Amino acid sequence: MSLTFCNVHFSQQPEKVVYISNTLMKSLKLSGKKNIQLRLGNDTIHAAVKSIKKPGKHLFLGSAVRSGIHIPSAGGIYIRNLQEDEVQLGPLIGVLSDGPTNTKQPFSSRTGFIKQLLREGKKKCYIFAFTPRDINWQKDTVNGYFLGDNGNFYRKTVPLPDVVYNRLPSRKAETSSSINQLRERLSRRRIPYFNWSFFNKSDIYRLLENDNTVNLYVPESHMSPTPEKIKEMLERHQFLYYKPSAGSLGKGIYRLTYLPKKGYFVRYRKGSGNVLLRFSTFNSMMRMLQSRHGRTLDSYVIQQGIRLVEIDNCPIDFRFHMHKNGNNKWVVVGIGAKKAGRGSVTTHLKNGGSLLTPEQALSRTFGSKSEEVLQNAKKIAITLAEGIEFHHQHLLGEIGFDLGIDQDEKVWMFEANAKPGRSIFSHPSLRSEGKASVEHILEHCLYLSKFRRRDSE
Repeated sequence: MSLTFCNVHFSQQPEKVVYISNTLMKSLKLSGKKNIQLRLGNDTIHAAVKSIKKPGKHLFLGSAVRSGIHIPSAGGIYIRNLQEDEVQLGPLIGVLSDGPTNTKQPFSSRTGFIKQLLREGKKKCYIFAFTPRDINWQKDTVNGYFLGDNGNFYRKTVPLPDVVYNRLPSRKAETSSSINQLRERLSRRRIPYFNWSFFNKSDIYRLLENDNTVNLYVPESHMSPTPEKIKEMLERHQFLYYKPSAGSLGKGIYRLTYLPKKGYFVRYRKGSGNVLLRFSTFNSMMRMLQSRHGRTLDSYVIQQGIRLVEIDNCPIDFRFHMHKNGNNKWVVVGIGAKKAGRGSVTTHLKNGGSLLTPEQALSRTFGSKSEEVLQNAKKIAITLAEGIEFHHQHLLGEIGFDLGIDQDEKVWMFEANAKPGRSIFSHPSLRSEGKASVEHILEHCLYLSKFRRRDSE
């Protein structure tokens, strides 16, 4: 297979003829061919081929060819030969999300990020966004949202994409029968679909608990804990985190603390403030939790509390934004240090936390050793990503880790997110990492669609 980059031009020629410059003919090993099959996605068209004397790598497509395989636009794009007389343009990348209809923000709060993806992606591929409603399964087409040069969306019908990047916004949207059917249909058509679904905390802990290369970085965690297990862990660890297995954004998390002779303390977020309750007995604390969440607590995880490093008596943890690169290897693309707000259970920014660069945070906690601590944390983050991927049954291309570092420099993994938020990239010092994150998504799409760039081209 040969892969190269070419310029596609549209002509008014009504016949099914593809005009190819001599240089491109040689690159694609098509010299002497009279006919080719031209492919976009799963659409193919049989066309005559004629060489033209024009410097560079150029492809001229008439209206019959364009409409026959739904080519969305002229411009630079990759082209590869699949078999003796079949060549494919692309890749055709679909970003799956959802949102309200009939609005300038069709993907709600994700619209800005999706526009950034499309803006960068259109330099190297055909990329569009779409919702589940936009697919016509009878025709295997999608009415996609493309980004114009003016920054506005326009709609074009194209074949089903070569690869799908899943950015569906919620667990509820993702667990519907229609989305399960969508994934099955894409799978049957062998269309790679990465970031299959949101992670469930209990599933991730269960995946890793018997893997000795990574479980040493995971705090002791128990799903659906009994009151006896909670009490026993409190006596051993002094404090625990009690959190919903399918939660996100720090919602519904409690910090439980046991201080001998003083009692049991529960801290949690309510509205825009933090609440601290004291109980004289363990049973009275459990009655409060069971009254809120049911007697069995079966959708909750209990996790060992870790004494994290602190700044101004406020604990800090770190969001590691991981990506697969163009060679299918895990890399750390962005790191944000999150300092908890006063009295807050978590470091989430919406709960009063503040964002620092890792260098700012670690230099204040580890001084001259800060760079060594950071490099060690990066290695462990890659090991954790590889461990999750090894045990996970679906394609992953992106993971957000919430990692903590204790006073002994040990790294701990608290959370793994399959579709991490991008709030860390709003920090002025992390803007370039935000751009790199987008580039890694696109490079991984090229890898999955087998449109790999060659340095020699």
